[in-house]
Amino acid sequence: MDRVIEKKKWSTKRLMTITGIAGVVALVAGSIYFTSGKSKLNVDAERITVSEITKGPFQEFIPVNGVVMPVTTIYLDASEGGRVEQLYVEDGAMMKKGQPILKLSNTDEELNLANQETSVYAAQTQMQISHNNAQQNTVAKLNQMADVDNAYKEAERVYKLDKKLYEQKAIGLQEYQSAENMYQYQLRRKRLTTQILSQDTTSNRQQEQQAAEQYNHMKSTLDLMRRKVQDLTVKSPIDGQLTSMDAEVGQNKRQGERLGQIDVTSGYKVRVDVDEHYISRIYNGLVGDVTVGDKTYKLKIKKVFTQVTNGRFQVDMVFTGKVPDGIRRGQTLQIRLALSDETRAVLVPKGGFYQQTGGNWIFKLSSDGKTAYKTDIQLGRQNPDYYEVMQGLKPGDKVVTSSYETYGDMQELVLKK
Repeated sequence: MDRVIEKKKWSTKRLMTITGIAGVVALVAGSIYFTSGKSKLNVDAERITVSEITKGPFQEFIPVNGVVMPVTTIYLDASEGGRVEQLYVEDGAMMKKGQPILKLSNTDEELNLANQETSVYAAQTQMQISHNNAQQNTVAKLNQMADVDNAYKEAERVYKLDKKLYEQKAIGLQEYQSAENMYQYQLRRKRLTTQILSQDTTSNRQQEQQAAEQYNHMKSTLDLMRRKVQDLTVKSPIDGQLTSMDAEVGQNKRQGERLGQIDVTSGYKVRVDVDEHYISRIYNGLVGDVTVGDKTYKLKIKKVFTQVTNGRFQVDMVFTGKVPDGIRRGQTLQIRLALSDETRAVLVPKGGFYQQTGGNWIFKLSSDGKTAYKTDIQLGRQNPDYYEVMQGLKPGDKVVTSSYETYGDMQELVLKK
């Protein structure tokens, strides 16, 4: 006789299935718990930086590097090309205005000068000859005019005398008309001679004026060519120090090529490189300071060069008071360039937190200092040391300012000693 075997309600396979499902549910629930709401993370308090929010003086400034330069620099360029024939001084020499520095030779310019001098002397000689000829011609015409004038006066005398005699019936009509005709002839002759003399005088004056203008033009050209030859001897335009000399005997230099420069040693300026991000905020008159040794010196911007090269532009700064002792041309100075006046503000020290938060939030410590929770904030201006806090924090608050790189999306930090 067969026996009925009762079926077990909880088999091993069924129990394992239920346990697996429960585990998955628990895992999902834990994931939901830790990814929503206030997820927490334990951190070592000694491995983070905690800073206190303060209120104090704040000034927006940027650190920049500047190179010390002479306050005035005059560049020496070759006015005329040529071969370096002689060097009178060495690089670094102290120069006086007008002191020779070097001499170039240019045979073409020297030959042109000689030809122009010959032309000027020839023109001068020809002008003198023409002047003498004109004077002789004028003298001859004046003599002719004298003869004509004398003949006219004699004809006039005879005419007037014969006219009276004719009226008195002392002479005949034919004799009277002959005297009258001679008078009219000499009158016309005088007028013609006077006109010719006047025209000749005007013509001579115009010719002399044209010759003088031509001569003056040739002489101006000669003076210019003499200056060009004189410029082959390069002289110092001002008192100063000769620097960056680039010339050797026998070397050929093209017109306009840089030969060196003269630095005025009476003062210094600082040529500063600034990131193009600040170009709209930089203008003449902005101040900065630099520490040399144990003293701080003030500077201000005198000139802004707006041309941007490789993401940077330049400004010239000058010292507003005493110049640091012992600074030298080419020395690099680290300057704090102020972008605003000094004001009082709520401040948070700079730190690595900004890279992850963009200044939109920060971990703020609780009153007992055991936890730090995520807090929304708003930051304003900045300098190399601080951010200006616009809202979200107050003086006395403590915050975590070190990097948040390993915190992920944690909402709260549990600080472990």
